[in-house]
Amino acid sequence: MPNYKMIVMSRPAAGREDEYNDWYQNVHLGELVALPGFKSARRFRFARSLAEGEVYPYMSIYEIETDDIDAVLNNLRDTAGRGALTMSDSIDLTDTSAVVYEEFGAVVAAF
Repeated sequence: MPNYKMIVMSRPAAGREDEYNDWYQNVHLGELVALPGFKSARRFRFARSLAEGEVYPYMSIYEIETDDIDAVLNNLRDTAGRGALTMSDSIDLTDTSAVVYEEFGAVVAAF
């Protein structure tokens, strides 16, 4: 079965970082991994940049396993559209990026 990674880059609304982090970690991730196809979710905080330019302070990576990625993503959109996901205005939705990548090529690991 194909595996995908959904990468979401985001930032909190001004002055609401603690609330954003609490909601994201303790509510949002769990609601998404409860949806069909989602297997896990993990968050990351910006640490260093290798190039100049603005960066997002937070990244989430969701692991998805499915034979029909479009059905999984459509269900996510429909669930959000019905208001069935707990959203928070502590996330700056005007500056968020979400993309999906399909796993490609063999894993290369250190010995």
